[in-house]
Amino acid sequence: MKLSGDLSDFCHRIGYRFNKPDLLIQSVTHASIATPNRSHNQRLEFLGDRVLGLVMAEALLDADGGASEGQLAPRFNALVRKETCAEVARKVDLGAVLKLGRSEMLSGGRRKEALLGDAMEAVIAAVYRDGGFDAARAMILRLWADRLDKVEDDARDPKTASQEWAQARKQAPPVYREVDREGPDHAPVFTIEARLQDGQTSKSQASSKRQAEMAAAKALLQQVENEDE
Repeated sequence: MKLSGDLSDFCHRIGYRFNKPDLLIQSVTHASIATPNRSHNQRLEFLGDRVLGLVMAEALLDADGGASEGQLAPRFNALVRKETCAEVARKVDLGAVLKLGRSEMLSGGRRKEALLGDAMEAVIAAVYRDGGFDAARAMILRLWADRLDKVEDDARDPKTASQEWAQARKQAPPVYREVDREGPDHAPVFTIEARLQDGQTSKSQASSKRQAEMAAAKALLQQVENEDE
């Protein structure tokens, strides 16, 4: 089976060439377009999540031989969470090659956080099934390299960290407020404002309130920490 031009370009972006192209095709096929003759990617997603977890756990142990389990756990969670998988998916433009049903396409499926994260895990499994663990590990470490370098910062829960910053300065915890909501009900975009007692604010957008709050808290924390320096 010969891959289409867009899938060949995607292989170049992830740095892996498939021996069995049908595995790649399955990994980018959403359940909304599956048929009896066309498998979707949910089973591969299940496997890819486990492969990613093993690679990240090993990488963290190798990177910091003195870290305790309590230190490693939040770093691990930051690297394997769905949001991180979706960020990597966007970096390699996975959304452009997803095979979706009409309803998912119309609802902005190529930009959905959960859908992109799931598909990235499925691609990992496809590489694992096609080339073995070493091939999957090499791809993961390449695509996650910048996140491994800064995982200590990413592992901090920004809402908790912002609250601790405020309490250390005898301020009330930050207050989060929805200031805008755009888009249709099936694909909303929330704008959340994080505000400190001293009046400092930051706003962020995301497809869920939780993600927008976390992003706003992270931006606010960076803002006040830069001022402290």
